[in-house]
Amino acid sequence: MKWDHVIRNGVLVTPQSLFEADIYIKDGKIAAISKERLEGEAKEETDATGKYVLPGLMDTHIHSRDPGPTHKEDFFTSTMAAAAGGITTVFEMPNTKRTINSAANFHAQVENLSSKAHVDFGLWAICLGKLNLHRLQELNEAGVIGFKFFWGYAINSETFELEYNYKPGMPNVIPPLHDGEVYLIFDEVAKTGKIFAIHAENNDLIQSLTQRVLESGRTDYNAFLEGRPPLAETVTVKTGISFARDTGARLHILHVSAGDSVDVIEQAQQEGLPITAETCPQYLFLNNEDYERVGPMMKIYPPIKYRADQERIWKGVQDGVLTVICSDHAPHTLEEKTGDLWSIPAGMVGVETMVPLLLNAVSEGKLTLQQVVALCSENPARQYGIYPQKGSLEIGTDADFTIVDMNKKVVIKRENLHSKSQNTGFDGVEVTGYPVATIVRGHVVMKDGEIVSSPIGQVVLSPSH
Repeated sequence: MKWDHVIRNGVLVTPQSLFEADIYIKDGKIAAISKERLEGEAKEETDATGKYVLPGLMDTHIHSRDPGPTHKEDFFTSTMAAAAGGITTVFEMPNTKRTINSAANFHAQVENLSSKAHVDFGLWAICLGKLNLHRLQELNEAGVIGFKFFWGYAINSETFELEYNYKPGMPNVIPPLHDGEVYLIFDEVAKTGKIFAIHAENNDLIQSLTQRVLESGRTDYNAFLEGRPPLAETVTVKTGISFARDTGARLHILHVSAGDSVDVIEQAQQEGLPITAETCPQYLFLNNEDYERVGPMMKIYPPIKYRADQERIWKGVQDGVLTVICSDHAPHTLEEKTGDLWSIPAGMVGVETMVPLLLNAVSEGKLTLQQVVALCSENPARQYGIYPQKGSLEIGTDADFTIVDMNKKVVIKRENLHSKSQNTGFDGVEVTGYPVATIVRGHVVMKDGEIVSSPIGQVVLSPSH
């Protein structure tokens, strides 16, 4: 037998076990896993002595701005950053200049991104109410990963882009949808059997409370939080769960940032409802007390909240209430992130720093490597219907691997990131544990921090139900 690639001497990690074995790869698939050396030559070998071999880690929530404001980022650079950070598959969000609101736009986006992808990728579809309610089934059949609804955001009626800072009376803008319109989306997505993911923030509450804070003249971070409090998320999560209970939709709560939301989600799960949820490193590793140190880079939506929220989110991860960790990678230039807290854009990059931060949490005893594999590989693959092709170490599945060195110490430096934008809240943070190789379908894309491959990523389609 002539193997394409053999990974030798590593410790393989799954959510269920750790064991030493070699991995044999043929035609982009896992052909064999063996503790005994198998006969045959290998075109390529990777020595993983002293290192851990994880099933390829995924980031299910990134914004690459492509097509769109590509001065901030494009898919070539975002997937290069992903590979540098140990990520083998990304899910791209649908709020690009060509919104993924139809099968035609889905196929055009696949064509646009395929030549730029350093890692494999799936695509989300956007839900715009009656503007594309009739197109959700065609998007399902095209192979979208899931459906996303930006609850509380207005829509440009001409371009179908989101309006992030809606004010009543804006021309060519559809105001945030009413609950009845949102319910109809739940009902339609439920028919597809796929995930319905919500950005959960209550626009009415935010508008009123922000206005009150602005009138007070305060500009500090805690004032910003008073205008966009934990309640703005939790009240929307409660409504979403009620709609999911009634329609049977598979509701997924994106980027959970409020401790009270974790409680509500846990109660729904205990009731037996198909509710899942994710959180992000920024909510695990930062809280409002860090603003003085981190500054405007920390502004994101939903906001990083209080220490009590951070602690409850950690407990939600450890208890299995929050089953996915992803980055919500949202690039903006350093110039755009400089200025008044109220006027600068929300978002930070994260696709390259997520895995290092989680590995550091393993080094500190907050997580285990097996939990990281569950949260960033097996759980999302199962949730989005692409397991065991992704997220497993099973024979015949895609040969995606993240190799990590748990002894490697690195200081995260903004200038070393591979994204066009470097708006990270973790500049200067030292981590112990770092990805040293990213392998996508048998191809080494990153080795020792260097991108060593041209774009070889392919689209990942979720089967329609």
